Amino acid sequence: MGRKVFIAARDLVFRSKLGAVVAAGGGEVVRDAVMCELALVEIEGPDWEALVRTLVTRGVSVVAYGSHVRADLLHAARDAGATAVPNSEVEHRLRSLLVLPI
Repeated sequence: MGRKVFIAARDLVFRSKLGAVVAAGGGEVVRDAVMCELALVEIEGPDWEALVRTLVTRGVSVVAYGSHVRADLLHAARDAGATAVPNSEVEHRLRSLLVLPI
């Protein structure tokens, strides 16, 4: 069985695109962060930093993503324990974590 992935994204089209990558990798998108093994968290979403810290404390792998012009938030996400990437790299990072061809 594939990985359970939580996606915290405000953009529904982007969330759907990432969900398709998860499905292609045999994973399952879960609606509750408590159930996940991997989380994708948008750095400008509501309470993103607290969510990242909570998940990292539980041992969940977290990929935080956001605009490349928000280097301050990407750095804060790294400080919180997440792997932080700009929007342009999140799909590539997800594919690598799910061991899918890039």
